[in-house]
Amino acid sequence: MYDFSLSVFFPAYNDAPSLPGLISKTFHVLETWVRDFEVIVVNDGSFDDTGEVLARLQTEFGPRLRVVTHEVNRGYGGALRTGFATATKEWVFYTDGDAQYDVDELPGFLHRVRAGVGLVNGFKLSRNDPWHRIWIGKTYNAFARALFRIRLTDIDCDYRLIRRTLLNNIELTSTSGTICVELVRKLELSNCEIVEIGVNHYPRLHGRSQFFRVKSLLNTLMQLIRLYVRLVLLTRDEPRTDRSGGHAGQGVEDVRRDVLVGVAHEDRFGH
Repeated sequence: MYDFSLSVFFPAYNDAPSLPGLISKTFHVLETWVRDFEVIVVNDGSFDDTGEVLARLQTEFGPRLRVVTHEVNRGYGGALRTGFATATKEWVFYTDGDAQYDVDELPGFLHRVRAGVGLVNGFKLSRNDPWHRIWIGKTYNAFARALFRIRLTDIDCDYRLIRRTLLNNIELTSTSGTICVELVRKLELSNCEIVEIGVNHYPRLHGRSQFFRVKSLLNTLMQLIRLYVRLVLLTRDEPRTDRSGGHAGQGVEDVRRDVLVGVAHEDRFGH
């Protein structure tokens, strides 16, 4: 059992059918592996039965299940920003409320926690989506990695374990799925050590993605352009990640000091 504390959160938009099984499995995993944890669900303006389902789950699981509700949908980026701001533990893990990723794979991520590591990031071993989504996803990932000079394998894999002191030191502004590009770029620029682990991706059993619609795609494109100006054109420092997950140009002790000390400070849906 791991001694560090962990916040787990799920952004949810019309995910009522998947949440009971997801939350039940999450508590089973955390009670087995982590001494101190909290589970958070960000209900991002859902108009199905998500609110009612979460109320029943709170009765079942008690105060360790926290629910934050957006009265109106703020987009995937808005939901993630609320989750990060609400989390209180040393480490923060998130994945989506649609259960296309399996929380049973979380212990493998927890095992990689050590001094210097700031991000443990998943990459999809295969993508179980319709062919057009797979093609668009691969194109988007390749385009974003090249445009933003990101070395992480899979920007689009929302299965991430992040040291909270790093989150406290960066400001996220995106409201769409571009928040993943913004988050990864800023974490790479922090020069923390990054570990990547393959994860399984499962078919969506309920609902539908909001990303592959004209309005969402146009919003994503506009936010990508704004991010490019801020994070690339106006930023001189480059991420210096080597392919083993470490970073060149900064000593191990400097990395540990920066990661461990930090500085106190404290719409979907993109995918």
